Amino acid sequence: QVQLVESGGGLVEAGGFLSLSCAASGSTSSIRKMGWYRQAPGNQRELVALITSAGSANYADSVKGRFTISRDSAKNTLFLQMNSLKPEDTAVYYCNFERWSGVAYWGQGTQVTVSS
Repeated sequence: QVQLVESGGGLVEAGGFLSLSCAASGSTSSIRKMGWYRQAPGNQRELVALITSAGSANYADSVKGRFTISRDSAKNTLFLQMNSLKPEDTAVYYCNFERWSGVAYWGQGTQVTVSS
């Protein structure tokens, strides 16, 4: 089992920034990829960014150039730096760890609200 706890969400004005963290505990071996997803009211959960065990990162088109995903493997922590935030970035943000077996784990989510 892997337990994931997100932190760092909050309220920010458009153009501002926030940094999200996701602390992992438990059996974190055999993790193939880690990612951030978000879900706005009435919308499906969508991928924001992911990073593989090899360190390769991918981003949704809507956040490219504004968000940066990173990890601290020694501390089992995943980060998402969000700059130039827009009101449409408002959502609950979830971190996700997926094993090579396909088993996935989710955090409880953290609210990000961007005011116009």
